[in-house]
Amino acid sequence: MARMYYDEDANLDLIADKTIAIIGYGSQGHAHALNLKDSGMNVIVGLYPGSKSTKKAEEAGLKVSNVADAAAAADLIMILLPDEVQKTVYKQDIEPALKENKILAFAHGFNIHFGQVVPPPEVDVIMVAPKGPGHLVRRTYEGGEGVPCLFAVYQDASGQARDRAMAYAKGIGGTRAGILETSFREETETDLFGEQAVLCGGLTALIKAGFDTLVEAGYQPELAYFECLHEVKLIVDLIVEGGLAKMRDSISNTAEYGDYTRGPRIVTDRTRAEMSQILKEIQSGQFAREFVLENISGKPGFTAMRRQESEQHIESVGKDLRAMFSWLKEK
Repeated sequence: MARMYYDEDANLDLIADKTIAIIGYGSQGHAHALNLKDSGMNVIVGLYPGSKSTKKAEEAGLKVSNVADAAAAADLIMILLPDEVQKTVYKQDIEPALKENKILAFAHGFNIHFGQVVPPPEVDVIMVAPKGPGHLVRRTYEGGEGVPCLFAVYQDASGQARDRAMAYAKGIGGTRAGILETSFREETETDLFGEQAVLCGGLTALIKAGFDTLVEAGYQPELAYFECLHEVKLIVDLIVEGGLAKMRDSISNTAEYGDYTRGPRIVTDRTRAEMSQILKEIQSGQFAREFVLENISGKPGFTAMRRQESEQHIESVGKDLRAMFSWLKEK
């Protein structure tokens, strides 16, 4: 079994004397910056001029400057920008600031693995990727806990890159929960596959197909919404808490029997073959090329798909139902 590393395995002193620039202040950016600051690190936030996040970061007690100045002042530069904008910002504002003994860090391997960002040989290139959204990374840290992280080294110019990555993970609270070593290739390919085949693509397609099947058969859309979308959280929470076994232990025998006998008829050999094909497209760079070209051309397909999806029947039914949920109103 793969080894997990914890607080005692990482030494925060390795980055304590360094200035850390967090580039971007979105979901992950705000969590990394604030957690590192609370861990006693020297943090600056790099944002484009006029960014709406500037006020938020400054109100949180963080020093903010433009990206080029932050990169020039920093010893460690963590890029927490959307995948599609990293290359432009890197070429324009970060690359000119890179010199010997600096550390370039990422939370996802996409741009390094697919050659969109090619760092000079004299810098360390590391990854620390929390396995949870930014608000969770922040909230668990504040509660004295952490979110598990993956860490990796792409380039070890200093001879200390691995230890520095582990120190960074400790600074954001990752070693409280456990950190797992990987590579840029493995993290990128498994992350993309998980998103496309299971967590986002697979799940949303399954939910919509179930909803449409019930509605087309004449059942009330509200009931279809509850049975095929609303209850997904209940099941997923049980699985996260105790694996498939805990979920099956918590549901009725009728549901459990239906799980064993009907589930394999939904995810068939044909589905598995399609999953393999999706993985091959990720590994070959086909998906990355498609995504990069989509962004270069101004996202016409992406924008159209977004609009089409927002107009699905399940979305309008869900919106009306959620407006009536008292527990959601309280939030």
